[in-house]
Amino acid sequence: MKVLIVLTSHSKLGNTGNKTGFWLEEFASPYYALKDAGAEITLASPQGGQPPLDPKSDEPDAKTEATQRFSKDVAAQAQLANTVELADVSAGSFDAVFYPGGHGPLWDLYSDANSIALIQDFIAAEKYVAAVCHAPAVLLKAKDPNGRPLLEGKKVTGFSNSEEAAVELTDVVPYLLEDELMKVGGIYQKVEDWHPLAVVDGLVITGQNPASSQVVAQALLQTAS
Repeated sequence: MKVLIVLTSHSKLGNTGNKTGFWLEEFASPYYALKDAGAEITLASPQGGQPPLDPKSDEPDAKTEATQRFSKDVAAQAQLANTVELADVSAGSFDAVFYPGGHGPLWDLYSDANSIALIQDFIAAEKYVAAVCHAPAVLLKAKDPNGRPLLEGKKVTGFSNSEEAAVELTDVVPYLLEDELMKVGGIYQKVEDWHPLAVVDGLVITGQNPASSQVVAQALLQTAS
């Protein structure tokens, strides 16, 4: 099984002067779940090279077994430092694509033409597209093979408004993901804040928050294998 993992290249948290990027657990947990299952993984980002890490995701209270494993994995760190440019990858080379979250995707991958085309190509080829936490934003502008919004009538989840409020970024983010998922016709699902939830509807697999990273990866393995 060949899996493409697409990470954000966006590092600015709105106008706060703070940094954002991808959330480490949302990359590390799926990376190892897929790798340990025998998947061949390619990492990509809009700009290529080292994607920005949200510094808060590497703080002590955010550490998990997967992030600690990554901190000792020189080979994985080298792979992450050398992501390929998104424009240089195609759906035909992979069996599935996975998008880790962090706030970064709300800005760049949300409207990235290469990412949108890639997602549409995966769907048209009947291959799975998975995204966790804020990364379901990458699905908002994608269309299905009939030209309708990809999420129209689909069950979907992503970082909830209440979780955004809990991290005090409601007025910083460019839009609230829960609201936008519903605006494009998605049937939004959620559980209690910070609890894991993976939603599978057809070829689209989404997770609500960082705690959902593992269950989304497991859902991808079960459906795409």
